[in-house]
Amino acid sequence: MQVGPRNLITDVAGLRVGNAHDARLRSGCTVLLGDAPFVAAVHVMGGAPGTRETDLLAPERLVQQVDALTLSGGSAFGLDAASCVADGLRGQGRGFAVGAQRVPIVPGAILFDLLNGGDKDWTRNPYADLGRAALDAACLDFDIGTAGAGYGAATATLKGGLGSASAVLDSGITVGALVAVNALGSVTIGDGPHFWAAPFEIGAEFGGLGFAGHHDPLTEPLPMKRQGEATTIAIVATDARLTQAEARRMAVAAQDGMARAILPSHTLLDGDLVFAAATGRQAMQDPLRDLFQIGHVAAQVLARAIARAIFSAKPLPGDLQPSWHSRFGAYAATAKNS
Repeated sequence: MQVGPRNLITDVAGLRVGNAHDARLRSGCTVLLGDAPFVAAVHVMGGAPGTRETDLLAPERLVQQVDALTLSGGSAFGLDAASCVADGLRGQGRGFAVGAQRVPIVPGAILFDLLNGGDKDWTRNPYADLGRAALDAACLDFDIGTAGAGYGAATATLKGGLGSASAVLDSGITVGALVAVNALGSVTIGDGPHFWAAPFEIGAEFGGLGFAGHHDPLTEPLPMKRQGEATTIAIVATDARLTQAEARRMAVAAQDGMARAILPSHTLLDGDLVFAAATGRQAMQDPLRDLFQIGHVAAQVLARAIARAIFSAKPLPGDLQPSWHSRFGAYAATAKNS
């Protein structure tokens, strides 16, 4: 296994990503766009999800493919981002054919960033425009950290963000992850700089600090945010040819990556969920082996993407939390020079 050429979810052939944000609003959205409709599924583990069209993604439903997936800030207001993405795709002639009409299928999920210090006193919901801007920006290379749906995100102790990572299996199948980290839990161990996801790091993609620090297993954590303020929303993708049921199994397996990278995760106060996307560009040569490995690697790639989101976040005036580099940048420099 090796890292893909971009170390982004767009290493999965057939996918592009667009980001848009509003600095004054201190929020944004991210769109995962397929060059063609792709198989999609979802698995929800958090206790407070906010979603659009996820019921369509059950294997027994009529629609088996979607045109795009959206991740957005803004709590329930952020669901408007997916509506405008659907409008844009319809204008391009894309969507599920219903007689002479086309209905783009754009499931989405949101996180809560309404109390992060941004100006939320709008008269017109801004997320529709952000969704369209993200769609128009979709490309192979995109920013992570303080970008897109992660622009105004936070964790228990550090600034959150948008993360992505990829891996290419020996079979030639590619797996990637995209995640907006706004978790109730912490991505680093205790009061130190070390990431829970460190055992899965490849190279120095989030500092190369290794796994260190101390966690007291007898600790009983208290919620650092109020109800409704958390959520980590993610997409794992592959170019393997999967059924919708197989894609859902990939999403289920990827939830382990979230639990490895955030402590605690999947809480009653989080809306944690994972979408799965499969473009079908690669036929599986050994379905049992390949499905087993895809699930395993999806969890690893998501854990790496979560750590990269926090590591890549940039400090901005008015931040309510420090970024990782603001607090621990000296550790990264030490690791790089050692």
